[in-house]
Amino acid sequence: MPTKTLNDLFHETLRDIYYAERKILKALPKMARGANSDKLKAAFEKHRNETEGHVERLQQIFEMIGKSPRGKTCQAIEGIIEEGEEILEEFKGTPALDAGLLAAAQAVEHYEISRYGTLRSWAKELGMKDAVALLEQTLSEESKTDEALTQLAEKTVNDAAQQRAA
Repeated sequence: MPTKTLNDLFHETLRDIYYAERKILKALPKMARGANSDKLKAAFEKHRNETEGHVERLQQIFEMIGKSPRGKTCQAIEGIIEEGEEILEEFKGTPALDAGLLAAAQAVEHYEISRYGTLRSWAKELGMKDAVALLEQTLSEESKTDEALTQLAEKTVNDAAQQRAA
């Protein structure tokens, strides 16, 4: 059996997050359409635009390592997105819908933050300075999105769901 290296692991994980980002691009418009809160809709739309940039950066990294941009099925993102779709279906028309959608979006963000943090560390280890910069930029955007979602949850969405339920 051939020896697998950190380079191989980096490439496989890059393929994983590439698949995930492209899947997220398709899921965000559905989430935006389903949301009741205009602020939550706007957050989903803003993140969709950022995600397009994330895909472009990943394509640049594939080019840097001499590989074609190809994803591999990411079971983790499949499951997280499926949970979001269940929330959309099961909570449609209820006061808790936006809180559920926001929580699903944060599950996506936390997965992305984990992957990008790992890839950045491995890129540093492998001496890929240009890739490190691109991954750092995306990691920063993902972290800011997560924080913005937390603020939205704590300031409006969770409270609105609770007040309407009372």
